[in-house]
Amino acid sequence: MDRIAFVFPGQGSQSVGMGKALVEASPAAAAVLAEADDALGEPMSRLAFDGPAEELDLTVNAQPALVAVSIAYLAAVRERWAAAGIAAPQPAYSAGHSMGQYTAMVAAGVLSLADAVRLVRERGVQMQASGSGRAGAMAAIIGLDDSRLPELIALGSSHGSLTVANRNAPGQVVISGDRAAVEAALAGVKELGARRGILLPVSVAAHSPLMAEAAEGMTRVLAPVHFADPKVPLLANADARPITTADGARGELIEHLTRGVDWIAAVGRMTADGVTTFVEIGPGKILTGLIKRIAPDANAIAVDDAGAPGGIAVPFDERATITH
Repeated sequence: MDRIAFVFPGQGSQSVGMGKALVEASPAAAAVLAEADDALGEPMSRLAFDGPAEELDLTVNAQPALVAVSIAYLAAVRERWAAAGIAAPQPAYSAGHSMGQYTAMVAAGVLSLADAVRLVRERGVQMQASGSGRAGAMAAIIGLDDSRLPELIALGSSHGSLTVANRNAPGQVVISGDRAAVEAALAGVKELGARRGILLPVSVAAHSPLMAEAAEGMTRVLAPVHFADPKVPLLANADARPITTADGARGELIEHLTRGVDWIAAVGRMTADGVTTFVEIGPGKILTGLIKRIAPDANAIAVDDAGAPGGIAVPFDERATITH
């Protein structure tokens, strides 16, 4: 079997209705969402199924809902493998994009599902409160050559704090910082050669120094929580270094609040280590699309497939949908 990686999406992959068909077809998935609802003390699954979108999109709701639904997809895939007599493959890596790190840690046995959904809810609260009243913003920059990124950051930095929050794929980055700095950078992106810049509909400057207070808060929140050593390696968001210990995983959840997500480096690290197949586990196909752009020769499988039974494409059986 191919050397594979399980990858887990972050905030932005949520949508009303996610997981609804899945739990109707999979007792294992339904059990996961029931456990998450119990841990949160409220029916988060109902919000994921029925919305409204404006409530689901709130960071404090989107993040726990995404963790729960993504782990429900993983449970459903494992359930289908077991029913078909297929040995569950052991991934070479469990990799999460931004908030997806929490899901990756549940999948790798580092955190319990109950702890993870409670922690990401608190993460959202801490992020919203961080910045000491400074207005934060984020913007996607499309079609800018990486060599021009220092000029872009310099352009905005004279108006406040600004950093690269995400390197998602070649020609696609996200900047984050003080709103005035982000807006100043946006005003000059086309002169630097970008096709366009898009101010994102968020009110926090994620993965930037404005999240320092959130990092301090999460340090305290995470301190009493039990972490186990990963059963498979994780990758740090900022620089794609392997994380193989409980202490390393705990530190990653603090560090990635103020540092960027280099998804290009993460995919590059995995392919260099022989990974040929990436399985995106969770709602949507955002990471699958990015991986196709970063590593065109790799197989990319999204388990979320509305046209498949129960809304799930099961990898490594004859019904799997594998795209190049």
